[in-house]
Amino acid sequence: MTDAHVEELISRIQFTPRTTTGPRRARSLMIQGTSSDVGKSMVVAGLCRAFSRRGLVVRPFKAQNMSNNAAVASDSDLPLGPNGEQVPGEIGRAQALQARACRVAPSIHMNPVLLKPQSEIGAQVVLRGRVLGNCPARIYHHMRQRLIPAVVDSFERLTAEADLVLVEGAGSGAEVYLRASDITNMRFAEAADLPVVFLSDIDRGGTMAALVGSYVLLSEGDRARVVGYLINKFRGDFSLFEPGCRTITEQTGWPFLGVLRWFPGADRLPAEDSLALERAAAASRGRLKIAVPRLQRVANFDDLDPLVAEPDIDLQWIQPGSPIPADVDVVVLPGSKATRTELDLMRREGWDIDIHAHVRRGGRVVGLCAGFQMLGKVVRDPQGIEGPAGETAGLGLLDIETEISGDKRLVEIDAVDRISGCRVVGYEMHMGRTTGAGLARPWLRLEEGGAERAEGAISTDGRVSGGYLHGIFGGDAFRSAWLAQIGAASSGLDFERRVEETLDALADHCESNLDLDALLALAR
Repeated sequence: MTDAHVEELISRIQFTPRTTTGPRRARSLMIQGTSSDVGKSMVVAGLCRAFSRRGLVVRPFKAQNMSNNAAVASDSDLPLGPNGEQVPGEIGRAQALQARACRVAPSIHMNPVLLKPQSEIGAQVVLRGRVLGNCPARIYHHMRQRLIPAVVDSFERLTAEADLVLVEGAGSGAEVYLRASDITNMRFAEAADLPVVFLSDIDRGGTMAALVGSYVLLSEGDRARVVGYLINKFRGDFSLFEPGCRTITEQTGWPFLGVLRWFPGADRLPAEDSLALERAAAASRGRLKIAVPRLQRVANFDDLDPLVAEPDIDLQWIQPGSPIPADVDVVVLPGSKATRTELDLMRREGWDIDIHAHVRRGGRVVGLCAGFQMLGKVVRDPQGIEGPAGETAGLGLLDIETEISGDKRLVEIDAVDRISGCRVVGYEMHMGRTTGAGLARPWLRLEEGGAERAEGAISTDGRVSGGYLHGIFGGDAFRSAWLAQIGAASSGLDFERRVEETLDALADHCESNLDLDALLALAR
């Protein structure tokens, strides 16, 4: 990336500041972790629901999130659309779930900076719902200081409308070598004058070293900002670890604020990042087998959560190094932030051969978003938006072609599928325009507001289908109809009700395990 490209990217950092200022209404409390994947997002979601049930106006906030699991927020700093409508923005999926826990609509201000990894050293940068562009990590490391005014402004907007703002850190709060350019852990805590609670995951071991090590690494000023620590994911008899807590407090001076025991319903809520896919798959339950290749830059994989919840379905993520089993009934290609890179991966793994053999045996294939693009004849990226400029042959299972462009389509969908007669709710979130004769055979015919449009494509034999609609399987009626088509039984699951019940159960879990009054008293 040249200096000119960097300056051009920086020039796009624009935001609309608040027109009024005043005293902060909300109290705030920040949850930082001793590492990634300690359960910060889940704990914040549980606290959001628990405190909101007490009658407080609660908002979640995470200054910077790195995840390819994103959600639509109806507000944004983008210019109005051609008809004067508000153009949606996007935020991390975890903050959207936390907003739902607060029973409010997601807002771009809950996650003002979203990084969507596209390679080992670069990511798409989204500022307050708006794509700035792609940026190598070393450039973003220096550039993110320019983002601080927008981040602080978003935080202040939330504090002006809420009683309590629960702030989530990112990764480890003790990565002191990053502090000078930090916008989401201790430097942000200092800028916003936030009290900090450290969260450690005892299930992975090393909790004492993680907490005491964090204390040793932090500066005196940052240590003083920490008001205590929590232990997460504990199983068994906690009295055996109480001496360890005494040692941690003796070494750090930080009070022990409680232990959250293992929450068995965690897998019923959307995971924040793909670390969740590295864990061992659950034992096979269902009769009908679905295989999902584990892509490098997999995105919005929570699209498949409703299928996992169906008892007649056995959904398995196929890890690199393993073939797609010959006995599967359906192969699903999920979304990704790097379509051409994923096609190269599939060829290296031999998954393209497995998929073609699967189709010859009469199996079904479904592509979602980038997975839909992969099913076509070719994917072109002349501007090098997702990586090096060029084109890559697709799997050739649908008569379509895709060209990646700089304009991202981001739109919420609430429509009726004329083919199945079922309501379809979800969103589109993609860069790229798909054309070709295959679009004359759409997967869906969506009717919304009196207008009808085709969505996706389906092969002539009806066994290969795909489209851009995320969240499509979350609709109970559509999912039931689709399951019937592939020979599986629907359980009659109300998926949205299940999510709500799980959030309530998580809040109950926080209430029974923690002293919420004490935590609220620590907020300021």
